[in-house]
Amino acid sequence: MENNKNNVFGCFISCPATIYDENQTEQQRVAEQELLDEICKEFTSYIWDEKGIEIALKKLHWRNYGSDLELALFQFYVNPIPYLLQHLKEIEPYRKNEKSIGIPIIVNEENFFKKTEEGRYEFLKQSILEKMELLEEVVKKRKLDTNMQALKSDLEKVLQEICIK
Repeated sequence: MENNKNNVFGCFISCPATIYDENQTEQQRVAEQELLDEICKEFTSYIWDEKGIEIALKKLHWRNYGSDLELALFQFYVNPIPYLLQHLKEIEPYRKNEKSIGIPIIVNEENFFKKTEEGRYEFLKQSILEKMELLEEVVKKRKLDTNMQALKSDLEKVLQEICIK
């Protein structure tokens, strides 16, 4: 999870897994895969397109907040399979050697896809800000030098910019 840039935040997307039923025809499997691909494409636009969240996050550089945390990776799991859902943690352990931490966020029909565009951005913003509280607990527990007040404040400002465009 090496961060070659100065960005304190990064994004990762895990798209829905295809679980085939042995009774499905090839045509049904292709149709299901196309639907899942469309769901993934729709979500990724909110992260990586020109109005995407990651564009805003690139404005925040880890060196401005301390030296112990170089990358907080938002891991978006789109409609995760039940097994994965059971094993995801609210926040992953801090990786001292990488100076990084993974921050899972579950994206599903109820909290994202059934919402308006404005509601979707609001969900992303609120989910990210809520995870900052968990990150702050890790920073305190591990006695990292990360200035969480400044990081949260700056994060809220850049997220507000993207959500109102």
